[in-house]
Amino acid sequence: MNTPLKYTAFLLTAWMAAGTAFAQVKIEDGWARATVQGQKATGAFMKLTAPQASRLVAVSTPVAGVAEVHEMKMNNGVMSMRALPALDLPANQAVELKPGSYHLMLMDLKAPLTKDSSVALTLTFKDAKGVETKQQVSVPVNTGMPQAHEHMHADHKH
Repeated sequence: MNTPLKYTAFLLTAWMAAGTAFAQVKIEDGWARATVQGQKATGAFMKLTAPQASRLVAVSTPVAGVAEVHEMKMNNGVMSMRALPALDLPANQAVELKPGSYHLMLMDLKAPLTKDSSVALTLTFKDAKGVETKQQVSVPVNTGMPQAHEHMHADHKH
């Protein structure tokens, strides 16, 4: 390969890498709820901020046989939960996955999730052009919402 061609290939690779990095969804405050022996399902929670309009279309983890994006909401005074085919992530707007709302449901757990361990998750996002990207994240396992997160919400007024 001659030098100008090598340089062009290098720039193209760098540009593609920069484009990929820019398209990454920001994942913050992630955690999963600890389980007890025999419990076969739990939730994982986090805040997602996409730099461009995207959708969370899938989740997977080695700790569960099934992982899905779920929504909990009140319907006629009854709390209901359902799987979502995708969760919309508006550009530059944080979408919070939290108990009693949107969350990741981890089902058919292969072993209990113990406090102070962690869970590896692979999130699949699809942008407006239909391009899918996967991001891996490891979240800590807690018995409830992490302290700093609880405190932050306790001070929040509507």
